[in-house]
Amino acid sequence: MALIAAPQRVAAAALLVVLTAPLAAQPNLRSLYVSVLDEHGAPVANLGPSDFTVREDNVAREVLRVEPATDPMQIALLVDNSAAANSYITDMRRALHDFIAVVMAPSDDNRHNQMAITTLADRPTIVVDYTTSAAELHKGVDRIFSQPGSGTLLLEGLIEISKGIRAREAARPVIVAITTEGPEFSDRMHDLVVGPLKNVGAAFHAIVVGPMASSTSTSARERAMVLDEGTRVTGGRRDNVLSSMSLPAKMKEVGAELTHQYRVTYAHPQSLIPPERVTVSAVRSGMTARGVLVKERSEGPRP
Repeated sequence: MALIAAPQRVAAAALLVVLTAPLAAQPNLRSLYVSVLDEHGAPVANLGPSDFTVREDNVAREVLRVEPATDPMQIALLVDNSAAANSYITDMRRALHDFIAVVMAPSDDNRHNQMAITTLADRPTIVVDYTTSAAELHKGVDRIFSQPGSGTLLLEGLIEISKGIRAREAARPVIVAITTEGPEFSDRMHDLVVGPLKNVGAAFHAIVVGPMASSTSTSARERAMVLDEGTRVTGGRRDNVLSSMSLPAKMKEVGAELTHQYRVTYAHPQSLIPPERVTVSAVRSGMTARGVLVKERSEGPRP
């Protein structure tokens, strides 16, 4: 009897290995919030999995599903109200009102975005804390004035906002900044700003108004690197406008982009080492795609 039972036990063990090995190799799911714009800067609708390419450290991953991004956003609006913004304030207010009207409009499923407004002259100052009330935000915009003799602290503001996002455990954080080329008073290196932005998963969008500054100071260089690298690595956008009269149209563009994003889900192989870089691109020519990872690391096994 022992000579018969032993092979049976070996066969059963082998069968267990065969059945469980594929389950252990199943990839997890990861998602990105993705914007897709055409050559005119307008959102592109009705895209599916075959329209996207997702790469982890330059290795293509299988895109499984694409759906509208309906998760509520937590939007931190940063406004440069320093002395350099004095001649722009009226147009800034108009642009902010237009932006609020777009992103705070009621959704079909009754989900509400949250928004906070912080000014940057001399020190980051909360004008309106996170709220779902468009009326409160509009009132806050009307209280924004330029402060004479002041400089801006954009980098300090980004660091403080990143800390707040982490403390609030915001699920879909977005930072939108309107800034000038005026003097930057923050004494921060760019990596101390970009690092926290990436760590909290915030998409950083920046609109810079006015002629390009000629300053070669350390603070100006560090801010320039944050505006360039910070927007690029977080799936955001950077726009430069020479005239503040262009601000309302540009902020409407940003609002339309944020409210017409996709949630792109792809297969992520199980690994102890996370990828250093995740990129998304549109397959069709003439389209620009950019995205930021959804904060949860894993969505479970692939169906």
